[in-house]
Amino acid sequence: MQHKSKRSRAIAMPRNEFRARASEYLDFLGAWLKKPRQTASVVPSSRYLARLMVSHIDPADGRVLELGGGTGVFTRAILETGLPAAKLEVVEINPAFARGLRRHFPHVTILETPAQIVSTAAAGGPGEYQTVISGLPLLAMDRTLHVDILTEAFRMLRPGGAFIQFTYSMRPPVNRDILDLLDLDVVRVGQTVRNFPPATVFRFFRRGE
Repeated sequence: MQHKSKRSRAIAMPRNEFRARASEYLDFLGAWLKKPRQTASVVPSSRYLARLMVSHIDPADGRVLELGGGTGVFTRAILETGLPAAKLEVVEINPAFARGLRRHFPHVTILETPAQIVSTAAAGGPGEYQTVISGLPLLAMDRTLHVDILTEAFRMLRPGGAFIQFTYSMRPPVNRDILDLLDLDVVRVGQTVRNFPPATVFRFFRRGE
């Protein structure tokens, strides 16, 4: 009798999961080809990066806002923390991605609203959110957008709330002068090489909190 090697068993995955990942890859590749600066990567983020991104979420501690839902890698990880779907809203302005998110997460509110004016469409009011999870390609955006997006995010965050952002650089994707302008600070949460490209996660927060 022949036996599969340990390596073969380790890399095997259910057919449905394989199809889902293949579909996510094709969706991301198509979006990147159309708008490379908006999508920023040719592949979806890994589950290892997703776990880092959601590590500060307390499922019993208020609403969560996700910016740039993409194919739902972070959305899935947020829900796996135990956060009720009714307490999560996902911003995605790419119509194809938004349709996919509604299909895969029917109980989550999907907002096709720019991140810098999300308060005009969000169900929760200012100060009601514990965390903002951002998959936005900040490195591809200009300083004005950085200011607008962070200002809006911290308008929605309660005292002690955090804006979580990943980047493919070892340095924060927002310049120090912008953080000084908005009275914010940033710390490194962690890094994973089990992502393509390798990614670093940062937590932005109000000074003094």
